[in-house]
Amino acid sequence: MEHATLSYEGFEPESEGLREALCTLGNGYLATRGAAPESSADGVHYPGTYLAGCYDRLTSVVSGRSVENEDIVNVPNWLPLTFRTPGQDPLTLTGSDVLEHRQDLDTRQGLLTRRTRFRDPAGRVLAVTQRRIVSMHDPHVAALETTFVAENWSGPLEVRAGLDGQVTNAGVRRYRDLDGRHLVPGVEGYDKDEHVAWLQVRTVTSRIRVAEAAAIVVTGSAGQVPRAFDRAAGRCAVVLRPDLAEGVPVTVEKRVAVYTSRDRAISESLYAARRHAARLPGFGTLLAEHAHAWERLWQVSRVAVPGDPQRALDLHVFHLLQTLSEHSAQLDVGMPARGLHGEAYRGHVFWDELFVFPFLLLRFPRIARSLLMYRWRRLPRARRAASDAGYRGAMYPWQSGSDGRDETPRMHLNPASGRWIEDHTDLQRHGGLAVAHNVWEYFEATGDLTFMYDHGFEMLVEIARFWCSLVSYDAATDRYDIRGVVGPDEYHDGYPDADRPGIDNNAYTNVMVSRVLRYALAALDALPEREGRVLSRRCGLEERETDLFDHVSRRMRVVFHDDGVISQFEGYERLAELDWTAYRSRYDSIRRLDRILEAEGDSVNRYQASKQADVLMLVFLLGETGVRETLASLGYRCDAAALNRTVDYYLARTSHGSTLSAVVHAWVLASRDRAASWRFFLEALSSDIADVQGGTTAEGIHLGAMAGTIDLLQRCYTGLDVTDGVLRLAPRLPRELDALDLRLRFRDHWGITVRCSHDRVGVTMARSMQLPVTVSVFGREHTLAPGETWEIPADTDGPA
Repeated sequence: MEHATLSYEGFEPESEGLREALCTLGNGYLATRGAAPESSADGVHYPGTYLAGCYDRLTSVVSGRSVENEDIVNVPNWLPLTFRTPGQDPLTLTGSDVLEHRQDLDTRQGLLTRRTRFRDPAGRVLAVTQRRIVSMHDPHVAALETTFVAENWSGPLEVRAGLDGQVTNAGVRRYRDLDGRHLVPGVEGYDKDEHVAWLQVRTVTSRIRVAEAAAIVVTGSAGQVPRAFDRAAGRCAVVLRPDLAEGVPVTVEKRVAVYTSRDRAISESLYAARRHAARLPGFGTLLAEHAHAWERLWQVSRVAVPGDPQRALDLHVFHLLQTLSEHSAQLDVGMPARGLHGEAYRGHVFWDELFVFPFLLLRFPRIARSLLMYRWRRLPRARRAASDAGYRGAMYPWQSGSDGRDETPRMHLNPASGRWIEDHTDLQRHGGLAVAHNVWEYFEATGDLTFMYDHGFEMLVEIARFWCSLVSYDAATDRYDIRGVVGPDEYHDGYPDADRPGIDNNAYTNVMVSRVLRYALAALDALPEREGRVLSRRCGLEERETDLFDHVSRRMRVVFHDDGVISQFEGYERLAELDWTAYRSRYDSIRRLDRILEAEGDSVNRYQASKQADVLMLVFLLGETGVRETLASLGYRCDAAALNRTVDYYLARTSHGSTLSAVVHAWVLASRDRAASWRFFLEALSSDIADVQGGTTAEGIHLGAMAGTIDLLQRCYTGLDVTDGVLRLAPRLPRELDALDLRLRFRDHWGITVRCSHDRVGVTMARSMQLPVTVSVFGREHTLAPGETWEIPADTDGPA
């Protein structure tokens, strides 16, 4: 099956950061941005390399205050390869005469190819072709192949192939006032017999020792190629001087091994890197192994649609698998919201895995489980955070990094005003609700009772316990309130002129608390009686507490407007209406309305204006039926008309300041206005490729939004649901989408293919020794046996 290639023709300095992010290569352990190997961090290029879970903590002084931040570390750059013709400066994209330049990312093979023709001041033309991989076969390996052709001259070429550990974290402009010097030089060296150069550095406070070793091999040059070794603290290079004959290609291969002191099954990181690099095969073999690994991934991952969307979908799946792979599943890492593609959000883990889990659960449940294990290992820290704040249970942070402490900054820079302002987003307590929801969704999709017994149940209980200690009870109304939080909207971190941060009775938070309490009770019921008793004792869970879970789950307060619209939070309808037309006419983009208003001396807290979906997130997570059922269980009536009014109300008051917003709105509109849903889908699909937020993608892709576009196709437009062990489908394809093919894995049933069109729905189960699976299409159930295909016309309830 054909896969799209992301191609760029010509060199455009203003677009280079975006291209570097989108052309990142990674394997879940290691990722490197798509910068030219001869470039450095110069304001145009930013050749960052990141290792999953490699964080370091530094303290900076901002506006007279000490601010501590933990960052994903920009580790030594393995790419450097510069070249110059006789008597000239090194040839670069920014400082030389570039005759031609083209860059192609082959998502099928995970191969980045660059072709450039330079002309030096003496008129000599040098053609450079480079191929690059970060191996999906071997997580510790990356490789660069560079072929030089002298087109109208002959003579020596100087090539410097190096490793650069003098890099800093400087990839996000608004962070540049903060200390980004995370690496301390260690040792550098060169083995002239094996042609391997190496260096080792360590991070400042986490003291992780990062080692890189590069085997440098030259082919095609006549005679022995002179070599020299150059070193400085934290940096080294092998200097080559091959003789070029006009029209005859000469190739330099750079085969790199990367290890850290956190890796398993090694004695020491530098020793491991040197031994590995010395034994690496040629680039052709490395590429073949790497391409085969990608072929296996694509067999179970691709979502196929006709026409233009396929290119972006392939890119989204590609970057998702480069961040979260079977290699990352071996590590103690979470999901960085911006992938391993840049330094935005400091590489922290938020709630975005909510948007990624559906893709993983239906293809790579082991990776989803590893993300839950990241949360499980930080359960003690979450318990400590709750205790320190005066609560029980576990309080997961809004931003997490290495050890699970709250990494949410307490100040942030508004680029629109240049001011550092207080940041209260740590009050987004709903991060723990996302963890609990993911635990339950994992169980629904996999039926993994062992995980629930060993880990999941305790996580659910501790999260439920936290919320029951956070709520306040109003005996007069027999309702529970939650005060002083921030919802998914993020704009509203307090009431106008209030003396405390936070808002009260956020609808999303309160409804999801009700659901999470029910998850905890359902998990207890799902366990065998004896094991349930054992776990309850282990968690100190007594009947009076399960009774409390039950009562709170049925009596959470949800606030409504007079017309039945679900209020985003208590008092929302009393806020001022914003003059949206005026702001849209004054500014090119109002996506970050909060920054615009702060720069004007105003506050978004005063207005009925949302950054992204908040109330509507409930529809995305629970479905319309789930929202109405949950509200009914709380004693509230919300019919279809009221839900429609709620959707219309917030559609008119959302600035879409997050890439996640378009995903949620496309989902919510799918059952109401399919044409509008499709428009939001296309917006989400292009959000990173077109960099709709004006420069943010250069700092790292938006992984949640990328996964969300895939999920719109696989679950929303197909009506796919996997609750209660049944694979249910009820497609509602937009008019613009003629057909849709998915390959899924469901409860250890491998090789399930779903094909939908406007006319027919078909489900096929590959031949195997597996037991049959129950499938429901438009409410009609069928027991699907291995090797069987079942088809139903899309306009009837009966089988074809």
